[in-house]
Amino acid sequence: MLGGGNSSEFDISVKSATEVAKALTGRYTTYLVMIKGNDWYWEDPQGRAVAIDKNSFTLTLHNRVVRFDAVFIVIHGTPGENGLLQGYFDMLAIPYAGCDAFCSALTFNKQATKAWLREYDIPMARSVLFRKGETRDSAKLLSVTGLPCFVKPNNSGSSFGVSIVSAPEELNGAIDNALKESDEVLIEWLMKGTEVACGVVKTQSVQRALPVTEIRSKNAFFDFEAKYDPTKADEITPAEIEPEVYSKVQSLSSDIYDLLGCRGLVRVDFIIVDKTPMFLEINTIPGLTAESILPKQIAASGMEAADLYSLIIEDLFNQTSRG
Repeated sequence: MLGGGNSSEFDISVKSATEVAKALTGRYTTYLVMIKGNDWYWEDPQGRAVAIDKNSFTLTLHNRVVRFDAVFIVIHGTPGENGLLQGYFDMLAIPYAGCDAFCSALTFNKQATKAWLREYDIPMARSVLFRKGETRDSAKLLSVTGLPCFVKPNNSGSSFGVSIVSAPEELNGAIDNALKESDEVLIEWLMKGTEVACGVVKTQSVQRALPVTEIRSKNAFFDFEAKYDPTKADEITPAEIEPEVYSKVQSLSSDIYDLLGCRGLVRVDFIIVDKTPMFLEINTIPGLTAESILPKQIAASGMEAADLYSLIIEDLFNQTSRG
């Protein structure tokens, strides 16, 4: 397991990685490896940190070198969700769960993902990209999105740095807030409708869209607090939406997974506007804490999380043997 990372999502990543490690204990010999800046380490049962050799991604314990057969990356944000670690493991020829380096880099960039999917007529909100250092022209930016609009970091997750702008004079402050998380800011038409999320998993033995979750945030939107404080949002699985719309969400989620070249387990988010699921974003390393959406969808599907995570790992071994 790989947890931690170098973003605002460090603590959530640790919780997610701990849950996955707990689920797989007894099935595999697992090591929860932490990444924090240049520190890569595993903690022994006494809490002593043992450094990882980054040249080979190995661990030396009692004069014995531990080589990992596979890696389950559970780092939200950089360097786990943006393709950096994937490229590193590709060079070391170590199998890893989840999307490859290209897919991870693409999907971590919200605007690039939208541009990619727009070519396939996936419905989505109008949006415009603002880069750090550019001249700010509020009227020009808002002429694309209109008001109200979302302002969010283009390369980030878990709703850090996200604001709703209802008046032109609020735009600059919202951009400054988003720039704390990313050098690029996505300004997007605020779609009014029902927010839903759908997990998708595809391996050699299972290929399915998971039950859809309807999200009813008690905050202005499904922000970080609402995602991880159960009192701040109602997450209803399966979603209480019309059957044909429910099926459309699952079908679109599966299509988007394939169009982007995803692997393993991902979550696709939508806003349903006038019975049309409008693509919001995709999370290729979704939260897997006890409060997260994906584990609830896995349970609602009738599967055990440990069984699903094991299938993803076994798929890596099957691919290696075929290669």
